[in-house]
Amino acid sequence: MITIEMLCVRLQRVSAAELEGWIERAWIRPEGAPGHYLFEPIDEARARLILELRDDLHINEEALPVVLSLLDQVYAARRHMRRVRDAIEAHADNGLAEQLRQLLQEEQR
Repeated sequence: MITIEMLCVRLQRVSAAELEGWIERAWIRPEGAPGHYLFEPIDEARARLILELRDDLHINEEALPVVLSLLDQVYAARRHMRRVRDAIEAHADNGLAEQLRQLLQEEQR
């Protein structure tokens, strides 16, 4: 875990005040309280994503919550699909996997 100051050093393109604004908007959810935030690697990755969206892709501040929400939904769907895949693979011997494959192939047509 790292402090807000260390995160600013690592990111180079964001101030502590900006990061605190992102925390207030719940774009980043570090542990701790104001003045004592601790950031996990996932928080740093999220901050890098926000910077990329803002600076490289020129997504404005008003659109960022929508884009972040949609990305969160995509990541959640991917996690759910991995769980479904794992459950299917665990029961592959009973024919369930083959039935689901057929249903998915029909859906793609």
